[in-house]
Amino acid sequence: MPADVRGAIVTAVGGRLLATWMPLSGPSRLPQGRVLLSCTPAADDRTDVTAHLGLAGTQVLLAFWPGLRSGWCGVVRPTVAEVTELHAALRLATVALNRLTD
Repeated sequence: MPADVRGAIVTAVGGRLLATWMPLSGPSRLPQGRVLLSCTPAADDRTDVTAHLGLAGTQVLLAFWPGLRSGWCGVVRPTVAEVTELHAALRLATVALNRLTD
């Protein structure tokens, strides 16, 4: 991970996950429904990976994977994909419910 970024923001686009770097100088607030992945080096050529989820009023720790070896995308991707899609479904359900109750 480059030294001048906080991590990578992950967005679901057309059934795929798109990651873009979030610079340290950028906004501290994580956009709603986005996941921020941050990596830090660990011992023995391993990586600690942290995921935060942006919610309406805050961001929360989604997951922490300590000491992953190279090729860790297969471990992290399923969680990020499922949470991203779940958040999108919940937003859609909220919009539908609000329209029904107006």
